[in-house]
Amino acid sequence: MPSQHPEEVGYGHVVESYVTRTYGGLPRYLVLNGGRFLGPRWWHTTRFTRHLIADAAAINDEELEALLGYEWRSRLTAGWLIGVDRRERFRARIGDLLLASEVCYSGSAYCFALARFGTHADAEILTAYLDYYLPRTDLRYDQPAALGALLRLDAHLGTHHADRFIQPGGLWAQWVNALAHLHDHPAYTPAELRRWMDLHCDFANGWTRP
Repeated sequence: MPSQHPEEVGYGHVVESYVTRTYGGLPRYLVLNGGRFLGPRWWHTTRFTRHLIADAAAINDEELEALLGYEWRSRLTAGWLIGVDRRERFRARIGDLLLASEVCYSGSAYCFALARFGTHADAEILTAYLDYYLPRTDLRYDQPAALGALLRLDAHLGTHHADRFIQPGGLWAQWVNALAHLHDHPAYTPAELRRWMDLHCDFANGWTRP
């Protein structure tokens, strides 16, 4: 999927309006990627989340497409806006981008969006991603976010898609253990990955509650 600057499709304003707007000197995409808004001591959380809700509701589909067609910062931000507003019509587009994994960082936002949509179709996309990328122990992409999202969906849907990945000696263990310094790392346990995704989605539930 070729990258195209939004200016080329008549939406040159979207990067400044939605991606690089600053909070405490940090651009939105960097705050989203680092999760700073989840920290209790970050003074800009209220303004940041208020603006994120408003922008997620206000941005139109054409603007989102312009962001999704550009580089990782724009795609990451678009994934978050889509997830916060639960724009399920972007499911197929998000799924294609996740499976393609063309750029860094944005995949975690796609996983967040799929977790927010919360359907069996989203679980199928995440399962397909893990089936393809977990055997690639040389690739450190968005496998943790995808597993966390799938575990959340399993819990909400009453399904067991993730079970075969996390069984002892399964694909998840093989992927983690391929790097010696990740052996027994608490951040890579299924429970912690589920907690991480729950935290993000629960915050989004709070932001969008009437």
